Amino acid sequence: MVTRLLVRPVLLGLLVVATGCSSNAAPPVAPQSSLPEARPATGNPVSTYIKHVVVIIQENRSFENFFAGYPGANAPEYGCAAGSGARRHSTSGSGCPSGETEVPLHSLGFLDSPDLAHDWNSSMTDWDNGKMDGFYKYGQKQGADVAYAYVRPNLIKPYWDMAEQYVLADEMFPTEFGGSFTGHLTLVAGTDDLTAKEAEVDFPNQPPDDCDSPPGTKSSYVDSARHVHRFAGPFPCFDQWRTMAQDLDNAGVSWKYYATKVLDAGLWEPYEASKYVRYGPDWKTDITAPPSRVLTDASKGNLASVTWVSPTEADSDHPAAHSGLGPSWVASVVNAVGESSYWPSTAIIVLWDDWGGWYDNASPKQLDYRGLGIRVPCLIISPYAKETSASQPGYVSHTQYEFGSILKFIEEAYNLKPLGRTQAGYSDQRATSIEDSFDFTQTPRKFTAIPSTYPVSHFLHEPPSNEPVDTE
Repeated sequence: MVTRLLVRPVLLGLLVVATGCSSNAAPPVAPQSSLPEARPATGNPVSTYIKHVVVIIQENRSFENFFAGYPGANAPEYGCAAGSGARRHSTSGSGCPSGETEVPLHSLGFLDSPDLAHDWNSSMTDWDNGKMDGFYKYGQKQGADVAYAYVRPNLIKPYWDMAEQYVLADEMFPTEFGGSFTGHLTLVAGTDDLTAKEAEVDFPNQPPDDCDSPPGTKSSYVDSARHVHRFAGPFPCFDQWRTMAQDLDNAGVSWKYYATKVLDAGLWEPYEASKYVRYGPDWKTDITAPPSRVLTDASKGNLASVTWVSPTEADSDHPAAHSGLGPSWVASVVNAVGESSYWPSTAIIVLWDDWGGWYDNASPKQLDYRGLGIRVPCLIISPYAKETSASQPGYVSHTQYEFGSILKFIEEAYNLKPLGRTQAGYSDQRATSIEDSFDFTQTPRKFTAIPSTYPVSHFLHEPPSNEPVDTE
């Protein structure tokens, strides 16, 4: 792992899509008190019931690291490792394959979470051709089997509360192995292919990793044989692929991206690496900072139809941040949207951009040479989020999703065509939409605020941050 500068990881990753008030804004939304009655879901029910999508993006956590032991989820409280160690159990009677040893997951907090390797090569080692047993090879300086860990549930209670009320998806996978740079690119484009046999990987050699990087900056790429070509790729101002910005603009659908800062936000604001956005009219109207503006935009009726929210360093779940603000930050965004007039027609998606080096047991299917990558948490929040029962509203989805599943859902909501063909590297056409985590025939639920440790006032008065959220 190459670290270009030390960064404190941040604590929160979530996806939310919201409504918009611009020249293309939809008519005013009905207040919560007049939620529409359930009707049979026919035709394209997503476009009928969902008018606003909010994607909240957090940082560097695997599903196991946040939801180990969650009832009904694929989240055992032990891992498997290819080797032996002081903390490990024999395979006799364990769930590990022959030749591997069982590693009990140990608990930790945000203050003692190490920043583990999470680039392409470390993900290949962790994955180990689908055995998911190579995590012990990294992080040894922090102690034996440090990656086999989960964050204590009381520290991330807002996330567990959201899971217990709405949908927890336990099969969400990034488009590509590796870290945050490609994770953020594929969350808005569904691809990062430079050619049919080459894709972006890891990060460029000079920050801020985008169109505003110094002249001569080189990105890195991985080829179809999964060989990494470090700092041998093009300048990171891309027009090799389409992004959702083009399609939303062409359809007259408003959108906005909330970032830690407008200029030089780096890989935490992927549209700065899009030539179409950086040098087009969207740059001055649809890229917004600081992220806390989403809180007031929701309450004032100024959300766009599609919204991406990226955190500041302190509010992310990145381990290097050593901050516990993330869950409260996400709860504040969810509450701001849930308590606004947008709630009746909104879908909020909260997810993490990569696994952060933490152990996960779910072996991702390999759909192309890029991935799928190692599993991350995903929460889906909406009046129409599927329920297990009226007395048990939480639902665990076991459907395999990928980052393209979110893009496909946005396309369904606004009747858009896919960004591109699967054969051309785009993942939205092949992906399973998250639509099956919704039930448009159920009685839409009224919003109940998610309790949190830190109040919304903390984030409204938080000083602006000029620190990058991550550098990998």
